[in-house]
Amino acid sequence: MVRVGVHVSIGGSISGAIDRASELDCDTFQIFTRNPRQWKVRAIHREEALSFIEKSKRTGMNPVIAHMPYLPNLASPHRIVYKRSVNALKSELERCGQLKISYLVTHLGSHVGKGHDQGLRNILKAMDAVLSKADNRVILLFENEAGSRNSMGSSFEEIQEMINGLEAYSDRIGVCLDTCHAFAAGYDLRDEFAVEATINELDRIIGIRKIRIIHANDSKGDLNSKVDRHEHIGLGKIGEEGFKALLHHKKLMDLPFVMETPVNELRDDYGNIKKLRELATQV
Repeated sequence: MVRVGVHVSIGGSISGAIDRASELDCDTFQIFTRNPRQWKVRAIHREEALSFIEKSKRTGMNPVIAHMPYLPNLASPHRIVYKRSVNALKSELERCGQLKISYLVTHLGSHVGKGHDQGLRNILKAMDAVLSKADNRVILLFENEAGSRNSMGSSFEEIQEMINGLEAYSDRIGVCLDTCHAFAAGYDLRDEFAVEATINELDRIIGIRKIRIIHANDSKGDLNSKVDRHEHIGLGKIGEEGFKALLHHKKLMDLPFVMETPVNELRDDYGNIKKLRELATQV
């Protein structure tokens, strides 16, 4: 059976996120370890960390995933933003280590009009500065982008270029494949044949062994729209046939599928978990 989960809130306490994930019958889950809309960060107290670790072991949910906050931009040409972003990455890796979290997902940012080459240099410099001093085994996952103007990492080739530039840390780096972002960037996922072609291309360029997490999100935008807007599973432009093909693909079926789908009058988190499991069991 496929491992399915969602992004859950840490409101109240970090360990409370595990309770919410359990209530939703998750096999895996993702969190922010802090307020994602602020630079300021509160320290994790030892008791909080121990409670989180104990609950994680007791529930058996695996893997536990963290996501970088919204403000950092590792490709930024602006000195103050760049410095804050590097510090945020360093802090998040340390926090994941405290909580025994397996993976930290990060967006690769925007070069803000300064060009791909400058953005790439900034990203590689940031990653090297942090990973060269990291004292835990948390794996950093690069998330593919939807292809909006100035964004970094919307193509498989761009992501592999970054991986190549960080060869010294190959055991510390992986990829989180976001289905909405891939579709918006021009990779078709609407049926079995399209999924087969896209996954084969991904395997050829990056290698499936580098893919550790699937962000399973349907797309409000059309193929190659460059629009990053998530939709409920099966109700967007990828559709049920696309997700059924993804869930049954032999190269993906052992990976965790974590959703960042909306919660509204159409469906909630549990509804999307139920839909994904339903599609996984269909022949």
